[in-house]
Amino acid sequence: MNLEVRLTRDPEDIAAAQALRYHVFYEEMSAQPTPAMAAAKRDFDEFDADCDHLLVVDHTQPPGRTVVGTYRLLPQAVAERRGGFYSASEYDLSRFLGRFAPIGGLLELGRSCVRAEYRTTGTIQLLWRAIVTYLAEMRITHMFGCASLPGTDPAKLALPLSYLHHHHLAPEDIRVRALPHRHVEMNMMQVDEVSLRRALHQLPPLVKGYLRLGCYVGDGAVVDHQFGTTDVFILLPVGRIAGRYFSHFERGDAMMALV
Repeated sequence: MNLEVRLTRDPEDIAAAQALRYHVFYEEMSAQPTPAMAAAKRDFDEFDADCDHLLVVDHTQPPGRTVVGTYRLLPQAVAERRGGFYSASEYDLSRFLGRFAPIGGLLELGRSCVRAEYRTTGTIQLLWRAIVTYLAEMRITHMFGCASLPGTDPAKLALPLSYLHHHHLAPEDIRVRALPHRHVEMNMMQVDEVSLRRALHQLPPLVKGYLRLGCYVGDGAVVDHQFGTTDVFILLPVGRIAGRYFSHFERGDAMMALV
């Protein structure tokens, strides 16, 4: 494949990323578009214009289909200028921001998707090699954002949610908590009832990838009815990422942390 990865804020590039997101989230998955989104066939919100967008582009595809992967990046300085982070609509970030915002180096990740036929080691590597470069250039110390489990019935997700609660909960002093009116208890099973193998099998590949990199999760899940998902908060101190993952991404080996 003739793939290129690039960082952009160009409106045409953002529109192409939004079109890919619409295809994946609303046509392939079960998200419910607003009338404006359905008419435009794009997934968009008020954050897009201010974010950096990572794109994976296949130049062999016809116009309108060249963008095959994307990630949205919102650095701290931009979030502070525009009034906050996207995940603040689901989680109380005050404790976390109070601890780390004065130091700087925060990055929110979101809206990640790849067209089905490109969900390969090579495509994901391109995205994450670019993210590793971004982390270094922007001096990022903590990445965070909302990651999704499919479905809006938390009871059906009791096993993976309980596993995350018992084994990956963030330390108390930096623990982010779901907003009270959106908080869904994750601790639905006793720790000795949780089968690690079955729980990991039920987690989406992206969440498992974050766990391999060393992430923590926040307290409480949030049901997102628009996207048909149950969200968890992911917090990843860059210092916890094993050096071997950085070296693999930098060399472009066949290793992929997010599968």
